[in-house]
Amino acid sequence: MTLACVFPGQGSQSVGMLAELAAQHPVIQRTFAEASDALGYDLWQRVSAGPAEQLNATECTQPAMLTAGVATWRLWQEQGGAAPALVSGHSLGEFTALVCAGALDFAAAVTLVRDRGRYMQSAVPTGGGGMAAILGLDDAAAEAACAEAAQAEVVEAVNYNAPGQIVIAGQASAVERAIAAAKARGAKRAVLLPVSVPAHSSLMKNAAAQLRERLAGLAFAAPRIEYLSAVDAQTHDNPEEIRALLVRQLASPVRWSAAVLALTARGANVLLECGPGKVLTSLNRRIERRPEISCLALEDQASLRAALDATGSAT
Repeated sequence: MTLACVFPGQGSQSVGMLAELAAQHPVIQRTFAEASDALGYDLWQRVSAGPAEQLNATECTQPAMLTAGVATWRLWQEQGGAAPALVSGHSLGEFTALVCAGALDFAAAVTLVRDRGRYMQSAVPTGGGGMAAILGLDDAAAEAACAEAAQAEVVEAVNYNAPGQIVIAGQASAVERAIAAAKARGAKRAVLLPVSVPAHSSLMKNAAAQLRERLAGLAFAAPRIEYLSAVDAQTHDNPEEIRALLVRQLASPVRWSAAVLALTARGANVLLECGPGKVLTSLNRRIERRPEISCLALEDQASLRAALDATGSAT
């Protein structure tokens, strides 16, 4: 058995997430307390009680999701879970993967991703950007719909999530046109997402420049666990290379399908999603359909127990 741990990004958050695990395992709330100290407000209170509008503000969502991923990772270790051979993450989840691999200090990462959220929010005027999910088109058809719809504006494929599932992003009017163009090409669904920031599009170049300055003063170490990036589906161990990759990531697509296939090509036959929800687990099963590849989530007591049993880690 070769384990890869993968970490979700924005979109998996919900008010009340990890409540069941937190009630039984103090490591969850201890991890959130560390993050709260770094942020200067009670992050666990915001996660457990809301309101949803506050949790869903990107400068709160990003620290919340990073902390949730680190908390479940620490729980996995505490319970004697098998050590992964590889780690990866979707978008924001790359930062979580790097923390868990020992490349980035947790408290420093919490404030870093808060600032990353602020840079992203300020890069495009409120209401000026958008994202949409395109279901049922291949990559080339989704890209063609964007090219047709751009009309001197920006709309691009930004998340290659699974076969037949692409997320596009750009200026709001161009995204609307691309939705119509995708439907005309036979998309099963093309729907706006409740997101105002066109993440991973070229509209994030100013945010990426701010992030570059912010990262310049942050210490990175070589990952202690092999880290595979969803920017290029390659492994990276050089701290300066990783720093540059995180800047590039903000204004370039998430290639999750390629990353998952790269993980399994390197021998991973168990993919364990650490964090709330099962978004990546669902995608992973669509990307890697071979029956010998197990796709598991770790979000509540039942899934924790099932993952420990499936990996031979149960104590």
